[in-house]
Amino acid sequence: MGNKKFNYRPLARFPRIYKTRYGQAFYGDSLEIMKSIPAESVNLVVTSPPYALRRKKSYGNVGENEYVEWFRPFAAEIHRILAKNGSFVLDLGGSWIKGKPIRSLYHFELLLDLCKSSGLFNLAQEFYWYNPAKMPAPAEWVTIRRIRVKDAVNTIWWLSKSATPKASNRWVLTEYKADMNRLFEHGYNQGPRPSEHHISKVWNRDNGGAIPPNIIIKANTRSNDPYLSACKKYGYSPNPARFVAAIPDFFIKFLTRPNDLVLDPFAGSNVVGYTAEQHRRRWISIEIVKDYIVASRFRFKGAAKPGTV
Repeated sequence: MGNKKFNYRPLARFPRIYKTRYGQAFYGDSLEIMKSIPAESVNLVVTSPPYALRRKKSYGNVGENEYVEWFRPFAAEIHRILAKNGSFVLDLGGSWIKGKPIRSLYHFELLLDLCKSSGLFNLAQEFYWYNPAKMPAPAEWVTIRRIRVKDAVNTIWWLSKSATPKASNRWVLTEYKADMNRLFEHGYNQGPRPSEHHISKVWNRDNGGAIPPNIIIKANTRSNDPYLSACKKYGYSPNPARFVAAIPDFFIKFLTRPNDLVLDPFAGSNVVGYTAEQHRRRWISIEIVKDYIVASRFRFKGAAKPGTV
């Protein structure tokens, strides 16, 4: 399942805000809406839920002490609807203990709960999003007392139902650097290295590109794009915690193929749905703040308006 035969009829009782060629955007509580999605019908869930931040945000967020318990029902539904070889990619930023210059462990506690206590998922691999333009925070410890450095990395957990999820690094190869191309041209010495690695002749094989690392480097600094311009024009407040597109772009290519089904249960401004559309993946996006999901239609040209089919 998770292909062109996917049936949206179980979702008909929920408010659909718009549809596109490949996907549909819904307004409501994702925990309730996911219960109507057939089991093992989704190939990839990729999302960035509200973090357990020290301060409450307009889009809603849960404190660190309640976070694991709050997220557990969502995890159970995600596990149920994922295909046996499906993946769950969770972007979750860290936080600080309120009033203290020490870190919260809530995101590690959640990982242990998902993969050990509940046994729902396997940790396929950890990834990191490096944002070189991130603001120096928390200001009390970084810019005032200057006893900490700024956070610039988010953890991204790639979780899977099975030990062998659908994935191929051949789908995300990057261009070889100039030095590697020179090695292809001139060759290099085979044999052991001081690190005790053994370089064989297969290292000189051109595989069409380089295997990427588990670090995504992308600054989230765009202050003006068609989505933001349209929000301003039509009087919508843009989502303040927009997903950086490089993250879903990488994982959609890495873990799915065309016509697979991608779900984002905390859609915000629907960057995941937009990215899935570009790669010809079917998608479902769910957002509990109505203005956010309504305004996300500005990302899509020709999206069917509310109430249309």
